Amino acid sequence: MCKHETQEDIMKKYRKTAGKCLAAILSAAMALSLTACAGGVKGGESGSAASSLGSSESALEGTTGEKIVNIGVTSTVNTLNPLLMDGVEVNKYATGLMFLPLMELNADMEFEGMLADSITAEDENHFLVHIDDKAMWSDGQPVTADDVVYTALRLCSPAIANTAMMYYVFEGVGDDGFVEPGADHIDGITKVDDKTVRFATKEPMSLITFQNSYARYLMPLPKHIIGDIPEDQLASNQWFSHPDVVSGPYRMTSYDKDHYVSYEANEAYWKGAPKIPKLNIRIVEGSQLYAGLQSGEIDITHNTMSAIPLEDYESIQALDTVETSFGDPITNQSVFINTKNVPDSKLRQALLYAIDRNQILEQLLKGNGEIVDGFLSSAGPYYDPSVIPVSYDLEKAKALLAESSWDPSRTLRFYVDSGDSTFVNAASVIAAQWSALGVRTEIRTMDINTLMSTAGSGDFDIMAVQYTYPPVDPYVDIAWLLGGDGSWTGYENDEVNEALSKIATLSDTEELKKQYGIIDRRMQEDVPMFSAYVIRTMAAKNKRLTGAVPSVYGFLNHVQDWDITG
Repeated sequence: MCKHETQEDIMKKYRKTAGKCLAAILSAAMALSLTACAGGVKGGESGSAASSLGSSESALEGTTGEKIVNIGVTSTVNTLNPLLMDGVEVNKYATGLMFLPLMELNADMEFEGMLADSITAEDENHFLVHIDDKAMWSDGQPVTADDVVYTALRLCSPAIANTAMMYYVFEGVGDDGFVEPGADHIDGITKVDDKTVRFATKEPMSLITFQNSYARYLMPLPKHIIGDIPEDQLASNQWFSHPDVVSGPYRMTSYDKDHYVSYEANEAYWKGAPKIPKLNIRIVEGSQLYAGLQSGEIDITHNTMSAIPLEDYESIQALDTVETSFGDPITNQSVFINTKNVPDSKLRQALLYAIDRNQILEQLLKGNGEIVDGFLSSAGPYYDPSVIPVSYDLEKAKALLAESSWDPSRTLRFYVDSGDSTFVNAASVIAAQWSALGVRTEIRTMDINTLMSTAGSGDFDIMAVQYTYPPVDPYVDIAWLLGGDGSWTGYENDEVNEALSKIATLSDTEELKKQYGIIDRRMQEDVPMFSAYVIRTMAAKNKRLTGAVPSVYGFLNHVQDWDITG
């Protein structure tokens, strides 16, 4: 940090850079909420037969009699190359079956070592990662600090040009997230010994943020196998089509990004050979999940990677062979208001008071969720229950509108994701309630990619999208969204800035809860965004599949223990 820089200056610089990187991954991350698969160019081995449910073996009916498990997801798997990793959940977990990350969250939202057995903070700028002494590649070679340093260096290569990983926070990496072409080291990511790596950040960072934003997404590659491949060839090298040396429980055997990923067990897995010899990720439309669970062609679904339509919940719950569960409410149906186009806070307050969110929750979501104000839900450790959501009050809304500068001849443009059928219906309800207030809106539906492009341009008044704020570390997302010029909201506030400055380095849960509570209360008062609802999504699994828990986090942490009984 330069001595003349204030914490506010640092945060503004951070947000500007973070915004550039987040813009590259947000559209993909938001697509996790969609129920339909996106089309696109196929990667790896294609197989047209895989597009139908009847094309793959199931756990109950494997043609060879061996155990096979099919995981049903509704998001396209765009990459299995750790060097091309982004913020998309299904890509991360599909890749992590082969290449373990340093650390992962478990079902209790606690950090669990995967390749690393410990991560400690020397101070607010230096973090030590220790690789598990037992960690081995499938060829019997140990996983070492050299593998970690090599992978980090390649993630910062301008030849690979991955903008999503946000490595600009580390010493020796440019503000664009890259090192100089041909660089052979990174000042801020260095080997201490064969099993230990030190990470040095430019600005103070909490251990929580380091673990969540970096340790969960760094998936080391075997330097002794691919270290001689020129870095400008790594993004497309054929080795990644069939990696023969892995650190995880499975290796990929075939891949069609729009239809499936097939795996075979890594019998040499250092945490124990998987009990399931073959595993498939099946990519289907949400409307196909019920039929697949009913027939046994899909054995398990995941809360956020498998978007079961609300209308199928009761039918799936009625299946004798299936167990269902609901995840914690973490997926926030966020509504962002462009404060540059809608600058009057009294108008924005009026819009919030005029919405009967409980009616929407009960009628459209059948009660599967909760109402909150701001960013945090009850699923996270920093949720402040004393932040009572604003209640529907049309008379108060009309009084606030009368005090505002609203021009009744104006029409607000309300942009909505066309792929989210539930919120398309909710938007109609909201628009009708705003009409009763005296505010005319025009709902414009568009696909998620167009919506993200529109959001980035700032050419909107109001925009709604499903947004999952990481419960253990929502800081990065909130700092960006409330980052003033260039952010979706265009909103900036001194009290919010002060709270975010403290959050950046805090680890104490109660103090973090206090600071996030300040931010959520400010959202109630200034309303640059509001939450329409937070969704509790359904997951399901065949009763004969044991050891598998379809929780939002930790789903695949112990996949080697999954088994089929009966």
